[in-house]
Amino acid sequence: MSSIEEKRVYDASAGKTDVFVGTGVGIARVECSGGLVGGFELVHRCTATDVAATDGRLAVGTEDSVLVRRDGEFVSSGFGPALAVGFHDGLVAAGSDRIARSTGETWHDLRVPEPLAVAAIDGSLVATETGVYRTTNAELSPVGLEGVRDVSAVPVPLAGTESGLYRLKNGWETVLDGTVHCVESDGKRVHAVTDDGLYVHRERNSAGEWERTALPISERIAGVAYGESTYAVTVEGTFLVGTDGEWRARSIGLPDVCGIVVP
Repeated sequence: MSSIEEKRVYDASAGKTDVFVGTGVGIARVECSGGLVGGFELVHRCTATDVAATDGRLAVGTEDSVLVRRDGEFVSSGFGPALAVGFHDGLVAAGSDRIARSTGETWHDLRVPEPLAVAAIDGSLVATETGVYRTTNAELSPVGLEGVRDVSAVPVPLAGTESGLYRLKNGWETVLDGTVHCVESDGKRVHAVTDDGLYVHRERNSAGEWERTALPISERIAGVAYGESTYAVTVEGTFLVGTDGEWRARSIGLPDVCGIVVP
């Protein structure tokens, strides 16, 4: 389908999903409907390091501050430079020397057992070079592993590491080999990104199976998000939307992508 035909189909579509992408030049909003990609625009200039969303809330970690979206605008929350952001009993952010939670206008530092190089936050889980940690009340508690690059908290804890993808049950068990750069789940759909590509978890038996997904591009995926469809974006700035196992790709022309979310 040509871009003109696709735009006409998109304009006639009843539903629309706004997907936000964090990039090295700012935050982009991409409009999607079903398996179609509509318009996109840069809605705030910054150097994004991470993005997170929950229940309509959107936060962006940047080299200068943690931004939150209020009434369509991105405003500073007062945290300072951030490496990772997430939501768990409030907004959680990690900088180079602190991890803190905000439930309003004030940030409260969490007690940590040692200096941590935080890579990602999802729910109560924090991914670091020295392992997975869990936020409990006002502190972080170690859960195990090392070299963790990403975590997913639902439906069961998953951790992507330099040596593979691990699932936490009675202990950590390997479910996928290879270096895992990203893992994402909405409780039903589960994806993981390795050096080999994008994998999806299929519930075909009690343990399930990981199946490599055929994509129309070879660039490495920077993040996955869920809404009406499944969305993904590459580090180089190619946006993808997947419906019924088929993927469409469109370049948004924005480099150094750090993540993707649907508020």
